[in-house]
Amino acid sequence: MSEKFAQKWGEGKVKQPLVCELDLTRIRGNGDFPCPNCGVIISPEDETEDVYSILETKVKGQALEELVIQCNKCASRIRLIGFPIPETDNL
Repeated sequence: MSEKFAQKWGEGKVKQPLVCELDLTRIRGNGDFPCPNCGVIISPEDETEDVYSILETKVKGQALEELVIQCNKCASRIRLIGFPIPETDNL
């Protein structure tokens, strides 16, 4: 391994992305939140996948239970929980 490479990347070390859980019931405002690792703002309104990518969805019945996203800036994975339960009409 070259000395420059070892200085830049660390000898034999692979940096793992941060994996964390975020409860949406604890977020105030319109749902935007900063990435816990790099601070980039992640917005549910952003459908471009420029800032984050959806990796996995978990649905229970008709309700979204869990969403795993990845920050495109730092590659951290964020497990989103606490989605609102949709109201059902009792007709």
